[in-house]
Amino acid sequence: MSGDEVLAALICMAGGFTGGIVGVGGGVLFVPALTIFIGLTQVEGESTSLLMIVVVALIGAFRQSSYGNVNVRNAVIIGALSPLGVLIGVAIANHVSERLLQLSFAALALFIAYRLIRRALAVPA
Repeated sequence: MSGDEVLAALICMAGGFTGGIVGVGGGVLFVPALTIFIGLTQVEGESTSLLMIVVVALIGAFRQSSYGNVNVRNAVIIGALSPLGVLIGVAIANHVSERLLQLSFAALALFIAYRLIRRALAVPA
């Protein structure tokens, strides 16, 4: 195993750890790890991450369910609607440039970071 592969594995473990703590990690850490350190294209990284997230999500949801933290109604509604979005997103991802995908991913990460920081710094009402 090369140094980059070890680093990617550590980042992916961190993605699982982060997913367990704050409910995010898969796409946020898996995609960059796969593209930067393993050398996958953006589409390959996103596609591989989708499969990886299934495993992480199932284990995380099962564990959180034992604590009574899973809102099954919301999960079913969102889970039922998400496949339509994935089908559309996959079709688009395979017809736009690699550069556009990279910039879109980066812009989304920055937007989410901005919103999370803003929410965390807001004065409680």
